[in-house]
Amino acid sequence: MRYSLLVLILLCFSCQPKHDLPVTIDIDSSWQFKKVTDSIWRSATVPGNVFSDLLDHGIIEDPFIGNNEEKVQWVSETDWEYKTTFSVDKETLLKKNIELNFEGLDTYASVFLNDSLILNSDNAFNNYLINVKSIIKSNNNLRVVFEPTSKYEEVEKAKLPYELPEGNRIFTRKAQFQYGWDWGPQLNTSGIWRQVELVAWNDYKIDDFYVIQNELNDSIENLTLDIKKFSSVELDKKLRYEIYVNNEKVKTSDKIFKGYSCVTKIQIKNPKLWWPHSLGEPYLYDIKVVVKDGKRILDSVSVKKGLRTIELVTEKDSIGESFYFKVNDVPVYAKGANYIPQNSFQNKVTDMHYKKLLNDIVDANMNMLRVWGGGIYENDIFYDLCDEKGILVWQDFMFACAMYPGDDNFLENIQEEAIDNVNRLRNHTSIALWCGNNENSEGWHRWGWQGDRSEEEKEEIWSNYLKVFDSILPNTVSSLTDTDYWESSPKYGRGNPKYKTEGDAHDWWIWHDGYPFEHLEENVPRFMSEFGFQSFPSFETIRYINQNDSIEISSEGFKNHQKHSRGFQIIEDYMKHDFPIPNNADDYVYMSQLLQAYGITKGIEAQRRAKPYNRGTLYWQLNDCWPAVSWSSIDYLGNWKALHYKVKRSFEDVLISSKVENDILKTWIVNDDLESKEGTLSMQLLDFDGNSIWQESIKINVDSNSSKIKHELDLKTIQFNKDEVVLVSKFNGKVSYFYFVKPKDLKLKYGNIQQKIIKAKDGFNIELRSDTFQKNVFLYTKEKGHFSDNFIDLLPNKAITIHFKTDAQTLNNLQNKCLNSFVK
Repeated sequence: MRYSLLVLILLCFSCQPKHDLPVTIDIDSSWQFKKVTDSIWRSATVPGNVFSDLLDHGIIEDPFIGNNEEKVQWVSETDWEYKTTFSVDKETLLKKNIELNFEGLDTYASVFLNDSLILNSDNAFNNYLINVKSIIKSNNNLRVVFEPTSKYEEVEKAKLPYELPEGNRIFTRKAQFQYGWDWGPQLNTSGIWRQVELVAWNDYKIDDFYVIQNELNDSIENLTLDIKKFSSVELDKKLRYEIYVNNEKVKTSDKIFKGYSCVTKIQIKNPKLWWPHSLGEPYLYDIKVVVKDGKRILDSVSVKKGLRTIELVTEKDSIGESFYFKVNDVPVYAKGANYIPQNSFQNKVTDMHYKKLLNDIVDANMNMLRVWGGGIYENDIFYDLCDEKGILVWQDFMFACAMYPGDDNFLENIQEEAIDNVNRLRNHTSIALWCGNNENSEGWHRWGWQGDRSEEEKEEIWSNYLKVFDSILPNTVSSLTDTDYWESSPKYGRGNPKYKTEGDAHDWWIWHDGYPFEHLEENVPRFMSEFGFQSFPSFETIRYINQNDSIEISSEGFKNHQKHSRGFQIIEDYMKHDFPIPNNADDYVYMSQLLQAYGITKGIEAQRRAKPYNRGTLYWQLNDCWPAVSWSSIDYLGNWKALHYKVKRSFEDVLISSKVENDILKTWIVNDDLESKEGTLSMQLLDFDGNSIWQESIKINVDSNSSKIKHELDLKTIQFNKDEVVLVSKFNGKVSYFYFVKPKDLKLKYGNIQQKIIKAKDGFNIELRSDTFQKNVFLYTKEKGHFSDNFIDLLPNKAITIHFKTDAQTLNNLQNKCLNSFVK
C-alpha cells in the first residue's frame, strides 16, 4: 500500500499528531491473463501488454528478431482477459469516498469489479476514474476483458458512406504507430499499459493543482495557484492552506473556498528564471501546498516549476511569415530532433532508458524535442527530465498522417483525451507548444486524398478536420493553459512554394523524392520541423536482429527490419552520388551511417547559417522503437550512429561553417549564445600530408544570437587541387573541417592509425595518431560502452584522445575503419 506524500509530510510536520490523508493502493501484483477462450491462467505484468506477457511465457517468439513479427499478428486479433485479487483493510473501507483509477487501458476493455461491470473503455490515452464505494469489499476480484481493435473499427467504418485515409487505425484512439509505419513494426498491443490504483479519502482530496504565471520580471513573479479539490461544505469553512516555496512557508490562507476550485496568489521576489540549458540554468522552484483542518493534515501536493515565458512568434514580414520561439523574451534557435516511442512495448521502457536518452540529447547540444503525433503522450518522467535538463518540448496531439471521423461520439472522446492530457502536462515548464497533428493537412492538400470524391464529401471531411484541429483542440489548450497552439505540422506541404517562407516545414524532397543533399543548402525554410535520411543500425543491433555473430544485411529476417518499401534502394542511390559503395556488409553499414550524417548535417548547417530567417531545425528522427534500418541517430539498443556524433558538432552554440559560392569561400560564425564573442579566426588549407597551402588569421567580434559571414576568400587567387585538401578553421576552441569535393572524390592516402589504449577509472582512454590525414575514423568493439567521440577526422601527426566508457576490464578487440580505405 502506498500513502500519497505521507513520508514527506511526516518528515516536514512530525510535530502534528493527526492526519487524514487520502490512501492510494497500487494494484500491480498477482495479475494473471489468458485467451478468453482458454482455461489456463498465466502470470502477467501490470503495467504491461499481452505481447510482453506471451513473450515472458515463451508462447510467442520475440517479434523484434528476424521475421518473427509476421508470426505474432494473431495476437492482435484475439480477445484477452486479465484478472487479479486485492484486499482492502477496514480503515480504508470506512473512507467516505473510494475510486478505482485506470491511467491507461489499451484500448477496448470491459472492466468488472466483484462481477459488476464498472467501465467500458475506448481510449488508450484517457485516465478513467470510477466510483466503487458501493462495490468494494475486504477481498476483491478485478477482471478486465480486451477485444481486438479491428472489431470496433469495422463497425465504425461501415457507418461512413466513404473511405477515410489512412486505414482503420483512424477509428481507434491509441498509438497510431502500432499499426505499422515506415520505420516500425505492426504490433497492435492490448493490455493494462499504465498504472491501476485504488484511491480512498474522507472529506477532502486534491484533484488537480495548476501553477499559473501572471507577471514575470527581474524583481517579482506573481503566481496564481489553482487547486481543484473534492471537499464537504462543512469542511470548507475551516480549512487552512499553507504554501511553501523551496520548503519555506510563504503564505497561509484561511479563506473559505466553496465549490471545486480554490484559487490563491503568491509572490516570488527576485525570481531565478528557467532557461533552455544552452542559454542558462533550467532552475526549478519546488512549490508545495499543505491543506489542514486545524492540526489535521488532509492532503498535500507539490510541483517543480520553472519561471519563464515561452511564445511562438508568427508574424507577417516582407518574405512571408516567421516561425520561432521566444523564451523570456529572447529569440531561441531550436536545435533538436523528432522523438518517437522508445519501444513498441511501452512497459519495456524503464526510467534508466529515459535518463540515458535525455542525457544523450543534452550531450548532443540539443535544446528541443518534438514529441511526434503518431506515438503517445509520454510518461511523466519524460517531461520531468526535460524540465530538469532544460529541453523544450514541442508536443503533438496524437494524430498523424490521416483524416479522422467527425461523429459526436468520436469528438467527445477526443475532447476528454485533450482535457486529460493537457491537464496532466500543463505544469511542465518544458512544454513550448501544443500542435494539433502531424501532416494531416498536408496529406489532404497534397497526397491525393481528395481524388475521386464529390464536393459534398470533401466538404464534410474537411469540416470534420476543422472541428478537431481548429476548434476542440485549440479551445482546450487556450482554456486550460497559456501555451501556444499550432494547427498542423507542417503549415504547408513541400509542393506549395510557401513551405519555405511561412510557418514550419517538412522537407522530404530528399529521401522520398530523391533530390540531392545540396537541395537543403539552397532551400531553407523559416523553421525545419522534419527532414531526414536513413542509415543502418550499429553492428550490435544487426547481430541482435539476426541472432548470430556475423554482420548479415541480406537475410530475409533482416530485410523485415527495413519498413520503407524503397529504403534499401534509396540508400544505394544516394551512396552512389556521394560516397564509394563497399563490397562487404560491415563496410556498407559504416558507409550508410557516414552518408546519413553527411546529408543531414549539410542541411543543419545551411539552416543555422540562415539565422535569423531560419530559427529552428529538428531532424527526423532521434530514436527507434525496435531494431531497424531507419532515420534515427540513436539506434534501438542506445548506440550513437555517426549522425548523432556529427550533430553534436553541428549543434554547438558557436559554429564555424563554410560554403563555396561562385568560387568565393565564405565562412560564417554562428553564435547562439546570449553573449558576444571576440577572438581569432584562424584558417588553414592543408594537404593530406599536413603541408600548409594557405593560411590566415584575423581578429573578429561576433554578436550575440547571430549568424554572420566573417571571412571571404576568392579561390581563384590560390592554386590547389580541391580533391587533395581540407580547410581547418578555428575560433575560440571550436574547430571545423571543410572539403571542396564530395567524399567519394577525395584523393585520400592510405596510412596506419596507431592506437594507444590506457585504462581509466570508468573505462579506457584511446589515443589515435597517424602520419597522414585520416577521414571519418570509426572506432568499434564488441564490448558494451560509449565512445566520447567517433567518426572523427584525424590530422597528420596530431594525436586525439577519445574516452570509451565501459564496465569492461579489458579492451583487446578495439578496431577501426576510415574512409581512406575506400577512396584513393
